[in-house]
Amino acid sequence: MAQGKILLKPDTLWTSVKERTEYALQCGALLSIPTEFEFVEQDGVRFLVRILSNLNRKKAAKKKQEKQSATAGEEFNPFLPYEEDLFVADISDTHVCILNKFNVVDYHLLIITRSFEEQESLLTLEDFTAMWACLADFDGLAFYNSNKTAGASQRHKHLQLVPLPLAPSGLQIPIEALLTSAQFQNSNATLAKLPFVHAFAPLNSNWVRSPLAGAQATLEIYRTLRHAVGLDAKQSGAYNLLATREWMLIVPRSQEHFQSISVNSLGFAGALLVRNAAEMEILKTQGPMTILKNVAVF
Repeated sequence: MAQGKILLKPDTLWTSVKERTEYALQCGALLSIPTEFEFVEQDGVRFLVRILSNLNRKKAAKKKQEKQSATAGEEFNPFLPYEEDLFVADISDTHVCILNKFNVVDYHLLIITRSFEEQESLLTLEDFTAMWACLADFDGLAFYNSNKTAGASQRHKHLQLVPLPLAPSGLQIPIEALLTSAQFQNSNATLAKLPFVHAFAPLNSNWVRSPLAGAQATLEIYRTLRHAVGLDAKQSGAYNLLATREWMLIVPRSQEHFQSISVNSLGFAGALLVRNAAEMEILKTQGPMTILKNVAVF
């Protein structure tokens, strides 16, 4: 498949994100979910744990989606068409960028395919081209929840991008302290203090200057990492993929939840989300790294 053309103009994304966020809040299209946060430490990682203070908006929207699906006789797809009020930018001839309607983190972006592809499908050259085009002007953490088991809530293929740092205090990313423990074997590595199956690789931050070349190199690294953790070359499988301008991490998944706590890619960056005080108590009693181990493969 041809790589496609980048439509996103350099040095415009971050400005567009801020302007569209302000507009979408004013018109009611963006329904941010307020949270409080605290840090919970385990195994040398200071995990960022957010606790939701109000889920009513998301619950109401889910009921509306279910009603629309029942009326239409097929599953509702919020990305086809996407809400115009959430539109941020055309990235390429295959991808667009929109705001995450129910954001917990400010300026949370979704990189979605223009035509329908299953979230379970393998990432492609076009996906990584769109990712690097965005990272060029948006210093963030990109991630992909490969399917429902990995924490995906929508079937339409989408990567996500959140700005760094993940919290107003502390490291850029909570697991940053572990990256120095990378133990290399050939072109990929493992992080000594992560107690579950994973693979890690450095990326070249200069690829932001050439997203097309960066995408080609990243696709090869992605395939290498998938092979390293035992994921079949043709079948997607359940996994979380995380990437910054400097590195990429892949973690195979065994289940979506630990008890009632759902975990997606951000959990493996060291950022977890709980819905109430009861779940926070479970997290503190069990330990966040223990929870990650149980939803991963070990």
